[in-house]
Amino acid sequence: MNWSGLEDLLGGVNKYSTAFGRIWLSVVFIFRLLVYLVAAEKVWGDDNKDFDCNTEQPGCPNVCYDLYFPISHIRLWALQLILVTCPSLLVVMHVAYRQAKLKKRLQKSGNHFRPRYPPGKKRGGLWWTYLFSLLFKATVDIVFLFIFYHVYPNYKLPTLVKCSLSPCPNLVDCYIARPTEKNIFTLFMIITACVCVLLSLLEAFYLIGKRCKESLQDRSESHSRESGEVHFLKRDNCSLYLVKLVLRWFPIKKTWKCNIKLKT
Repeated sequence: MNWSGLEDLLGGVNKYSTAFGRIWLSVVFIFRLLVYLVAAEKVWGDDNKDFDCNTEQPGCPNVCYDLYFPISHIRLWALQLILVTCPSLLVVMHVAYRQAKLKKRLQKSGNHFRPRYPPGKKRGGLWWTYLFSLLFKATVDIVFLFIFYHVYPNYKLPTLVKCSLSPCPNLVDCYIARPTEKNIFTLFMIITACVCVLLSLLEAFYLIGKRCKESLQDRSESHSRESGEVHFLKRDNCSLYLVKLVLRWFPIKKTWKCNIKLKT
């Protein structure tokens, strides 16, 4: 995907995003993706060759490296970024499906057709798709934070590690290249992931609260409308009853008396 395609993708998602969603996009694609491409990939470029052990036994450095680095930071971050941005594609696909469906109905019905939901608004199935994307993004970041914490305790890389696995002849010392720089990048990526989780959850709560508020307002308006109609009907019934009483006693009696006089 080129940068123009990425810009179109972000523009389509940004059209339906709230303020929290726009901040989330900025954090992901500026503080996470660009940092990953520009800096972090170079720091972890060829980490296996930079892992030095004080032995010349063939295979010992590779075994020790696999023990302390079962999954590379850079590959975990790449997988995390891919999974985090996938729900945005789901929202774009839903919007494209809705627009194609609306276009077909406009071609069939002409100008007489009115769309059920206004354009640019999250209504119907799109609202649920957007909410699912928020929860999915937050879940992905939380799962990867747990994986990082489980694989690398306290998210910290030591300067020196000791290894005695076969084929190492004895307990050997191994040194990690640029541990301070790697710890700084790890801490930065962890903080940005936590910020993204917080923004996704805040946006989800905002959407749910807004929908609940709108539903309560609709119910109150419908209730007030129904009560007004009932009050109008009651008042109208009372008026009709009074008119019936007046017409029953006064005009009818006078006409009846007039008819009697004419007969006599």
